[in-house]
This record gives sequence, C-alpha cells and structure tokens, in this order.
Amino acid sequence: MSDDRVAAAFARARSEGRAALVAYLTAYDGGPEHSLACVRAAIDAGADVIELGIPFSDPSADGPAICAAMVRARAHGATVDRVLELLATLRRSHDAAVVLFGYANPMLHKGGEAFAAAAAQAGADGVLVVDAPPESAGPLREPARAHGLHWIPLVAPTTTAERRTLITAGGSGFVYAITLAGVTGAALQEQGSAADATLRAQLEATRAVTSLPVAAGFGVRRRTQVVRLAALADGVVVGTALVEAAQRGPRAVTELVHELREGCLR
Repeated sequence: MSDDRVAAAFARARSEGRAALVAYLTAYDGGPEHSLACVRAAIDAGADVIELGIPFSDPSADGPAICAAMVRARAHGATVDRVLELLATLRRSHDAAVVLFGYANPMLHKGGEAFAAAAAQAGADGVLVVDAPPESAGPLREPARAHGLHWIPLVAPTTTAERRTLITAGGSGFVYAITLAGVTGAALQEQGSAADATLRAQLEATRAVTSLPVAAGFGVRRRTQVVRLAALADGVVVGTALVEAAQRGPRAVTELVHELREGCLR
C-alpha cells in the first residue's frame, strides 16, 4: 500500500517510545459540524488513528453511550454517504489515519464494491466491521482490499488459537484485540498481577500468529488503564469516554486526548 497512514502512525508512536492512541468517535453525533469539530480536535490533540463510527440502528456490540450516540447521529440525518462526505471534508484539513468502524448491514446495503470505492475516494485508510466473521466477510473484505483499504481484524478473549490464526490472516493495518467479553463501555478489570497476566497472555497469543501491530480496547476510560495497556500493546483504543467527552464539545475532547496520550508513554 503506497501512502500507508496506518503503518506510519504505529511506526511513529513506536519511535517515540509510546503506544499509538486509537480514538473512536461516532460520525454525525451532535450533527455534522459538531462531529467534524470533535474529530479535528482529537487529531490536533494527538490521536494517532481515528475510528470513525458509521451509525447503525442495531449496534449490538456497543454499550449504552455509543448506542445513544448512534441514535443522536441518525436523528441528525446520518447515512453511509453523509459519513463519507464528512470524511472527505476532514481530508481537506487533516491527514491522520482514519478507519471506518461499523456494522456490515449499512455497508452491504450500499453494496460492497460501491462502499469500498466511495470509502477510498473519501480518504479512508481502512474498514473495521464488527459483525463480519472471516467466513462471511468476503463481499466487504475483497472490495476493500481491491481499493487499497486495510481490513482490520478483531480478536476477543474467547477467540480460539485456530480462529485467531484465521482471523488475523485475512487482515492488515493492525489487529483490534478486545480486552473483555461484553459491549463497549463495560469496565476493564482493575490492575493486578492476575489481570495483567491474563491480558499479557491474550496479546502474546495474538502476536504469535501475526506481525501486525496489536491495539487493545474495550473498557478503557481512564489514564491509569491506558498506562496499563500501553505497556502491553502496540496501541490503545478508547471509545466510550471520548464519545461522552464529545457531548461536552471539542474542548473536552482535546483535554481527554491530551490526558490519554500522556498515558501512552512507556
């Protein structure tokens, strides 16, 4: 991939002695102007990769905060095409890595080829589809690859070794390692030797089957949790806390990203 912003983001973080900060925000939450301002604030404050959420009516993997954000976004008229227009607008001012995060249904409704072509044209660097297992991902994965988009794989604590190999083999960019069973915003287990050993074993099992950077997320809300994960993973994913900050405005996003980025230092 010629201008690989995702690889560059992780390489830059590694060279600076820190984990990459992967920041999730729901597109159109608060309306297009508010949403765009919050994404810009996150990038300007130091987020390395943006996960831009595509609102969906049935976000089964998400907890109350992100579900509510998707309801608000849809009330403001969010559609796949409008999210891509927002991304294209962002690209006129910012060059950070952006991964489109969402569910298969809206993407397939547009059509796998049409979605991938439009996403690439808008300036996306990759796609992360939370409900597309490798056996059924082809209609979205193959067009994404053909248009130069990363296909970001997800692995969970319950993923078997065999499936971990299968899932990561079909991906590129980075691996999203879900740190707990449940939905987004659930509480990450507090720090402790047993908890850290479990996390370390999970991440090492993923690294054993892929050379891709591994970003850990789900349940990350505080700087102390970021510090803990930054010592174990190549990147730290934060979503719910940023979505809640975005409700307060771009300044709150800036303040939180500054705090989280400091926690990424090793």
